[in-house]
Amino acid sequence: MSSPVKAVEKRRAFSVVRHDERKVDGIPLVTGRPKFVADIDLPDTLYVKILRSPYAHARIKRIDTSKAEAIPGVALVLTHANTPARRFTTAGQGYPEPSPYDTRMFDTKVRFVGDRVAAVAAETREIAEEAIKAIEVEYEELPAVLSIDDALAPGAPVIHDEDDSAGIYDPKRNIVADVDIDVGDVERGFAESDVIVETTCELQYAQHTPIEPHVVLSYLDSDGRLVLRTSTQVPFHVRRIVAYALDYPLHRIRVIKPRIGGGFGTKQEILLEDIAALVTLRTKRPALIELTRPEEFISARTRHPMRVRVKLGAKSDGTLHAMEMEAISNTGAYGSHGLTVLSNTGSKTLPLYNKAENVHFFGKAVYTNMPVAGAYRGYGATQGYFPLETAMDELAEKLGLDPVELRRRNHIRAGETSPIFVKLGEGREGVEQIIRSCELEKCIEVGMARIGWEERRGKRIREGSWVHGLGMSVHMQGSGIAQIDMGAATIKMNEDGSFNLLVGATDLGTGSDTILGQIAAEVLGVPLEKIIVYSSDTDMTPFDVGAYASSTTYVSGMAVKRAADAVKGQILEVASRILDAAPDSLELSAERVVAPDGRSASLSEVCHYAMYQSDQFQIGATASFVPEESPPPFMASFAEVAVDTETGLVKVLKYVAAVDCGTPINPKMAQGQVEGAIANGIGYALTEEMLFSSRGRVRNPNLFDYKILGALDMPELEVILVDSYEPTGPMGAKSVGEIAINAPIPTIANAIYDAVGVRLRNTPFTPERVLKAMRKKEG
Repeated sequence: MSSPVKAVEKRRAFSVVRHDERKVDGIPLVTGRPKFVADIDLPDTLYVKILRSPYAHARIKRIDTSKAEAIPGVALVLTHANTPARRFTTAGQGYPEPSPYDTRMFDTKVRFVGDRVAAVAAETREIAEEAIKAIEVEYEELPAVLSIDDALAPGAPVIHDEDDSAGIYDPKRNIVADVDIDVGDVERGFAESDVIVETTCELQYAQHTPIEPHVVLSYLDSDGRLVLRTSTQVPFHVRRIVAYALDYPLHRIRVIKPRIGGGFGTKQEILLEDIAALVTLRTKRPALIELTRPEEFISARTRHPMRVRVKLGAKSDGTLHAMEMEAISNTGAYGSHGLTVLSNTGSKTLPLYNKAENVHFFGKAVYTNMPVAGAYRGYGATQGYFPLETAMDELAEKLGLDPVELRRRNHIRAGETSPIFVKLGEGREGVEQIIRSCELEKCIEVGMARIGWEERRGKRIREGSWVHGLGMSVHMQGSGIAQIDMGAATIKMNEDGSFNLLVGATDLGTGSDTILGQIAAEVLGVPLEKIIVYSSDTDMTPFDVGAYASSTTYVSGMAVKRAADAVKGQILEVASRILDAAPDSLELSAERVVAPDGRSASLSEVCHYAMYQSDQFQIGATASFVPEESPPPFMASFAEVAVDTETGLVKVLKYVAAVDCGTPINPKMAQGQVEGAIANGIGYALTEEMLFSSRGRVRNPNLFDYKILGALDMPELEVILVDSYEPTGPMGAKSVGEIAINAPIPTIANAIYDAVGVRLRNTPFTPERVLKAMRKKEG
């Protein structure tokens, strides 16, 4: 278990960790030196464009590519008629994947506006676009399913009526996945409760909007092996899934992840690599596919829209006694991540309030003929926390308690557990675990002080037509997927006392190359510049599941620490021969090995001795790590908003986030992760919304009509990293990448209620919705 005292002691022992080291790729990035996927120019590259479905649901009766193929400069046209028919999942998850195998490279049926119909590879982008227009397709339009209610209606059109898909829970009822778990007796729990509240919230379609859209460059190397240079979060999953989809030998594929421009979950999918690979294998030429921004909106991945109902029962003293959560998730046309996102809606939220003895979580993920949902930062927890934290506020009001006090009486603490940990994992049963570090109470205390909770909440300060209000919420997430995720790292020593660190972990702009380097440097007693980090390349780096599930710092970080510990042991063994002293009597720091009598050897001397002088060998090691548990970070979130009673416009004036992420390996970058997630979350709460026509077409597939927050839109933002130490993590660290995005929606919703007395249950909180709610309240 942690304590602030222990945490302080550990922090003082660090020389590289817990320091704001400069990002290892910081200067190259700001000076434009790193090569992204599309920065590479290869001779004879073919440019690939994709023909997409204009219909939400239709069968392809006839497709004629002859005119397209006759256009000079067209090298290849791909359709369902000349491509592999094997079904697979696009979800980059551990094997066997919990997502259904319901996708073909090209199918005889299209299931959403934007679905693949054909692809053209040509000498130029312009020729490819011309050829796309020349393809003749005759469709048989089918009735479309455009909402959760449509999907579950009796007699609804069946979206996946093929007989060769696998892993779908109930295809005839459009149900991808079904989850139902019980703890205790929830009906009896509600009957025994003194106060009960129930609320249903609905969250909208949203897009990740990474700066760099999906892009892949494929080519054959000098040995004829297929190389995929791709903007991905999951290079090893890309290699495995492409090999399966094409029925092509895995050892003939190499996947390279260069620098990439953001992901947020959307690049945990295999969306383009199979097509690029097939074009290269058939033409023997490089092939480049880049999605445009509209294609990113229409055909990439989105957050799962969800309807979630929460019912809470409590004793009169405020102790929760029963909790029920029902979630209905819209996975769109394919079931990628359908089960796991649904599971996380309960598994990442309900353990937070472990005092309730009776809990029921159940739900479904359903197919619709809408864009495909997938992994998105927060991964279901975002959808669960909105109704849960709204209901907690409502319950506090009914009990006559301050919302902070109700949460304090019920939140999980260090040394405690929750039966949900075992009952509900990510797509399967979970893992028993004890909370070993939790400074949520301190987060609440600090957050209250910084926002002025006692002084300003409930005051409804008015400035003209604007009324101010305060809101809060609390959160937990996880650090990787217990007993599933795996990271590995290789470290080898060089003659000058530097080290190569090879990791399959994927830096998608998060700074993981830097923090993994800091962990290695801390163990090996060298400055960060002596660690040369290389990631990720399936030929060169050891296996890692990739960047998702808040796993990199905790899972990959532990693999790095283990490899560094092993290398340190070898260094001390060699130095013991140089210094004629027992290995366990030696100290390694400041690039030297020091004996008890003060004699020392530099790391350069140690490496030269091992390589050239006696019992020669390469100092180096590879280590792996699979977590036995998933220690959650914690966060208390506070916001002050102003609501315009004439227009319904909501302004966030100040946001305070107090976070327990264990030891922040690099505090400035941890703070940046929280700031970015909160900006993303405020956008999801207030402005970001994909709009659709009555036939399922995206109406705003661009960054002019789909509003994400810019720097000028951001409120005053204060992030506090609360002192903590996770004993199972590398140097005491837990994750920090996802938790903060879950907070803005419930925090802002509760602040709006404090200001004007209306509960918003549908996102985003547009002026129209807020104004309508205020008018309804006024009668």
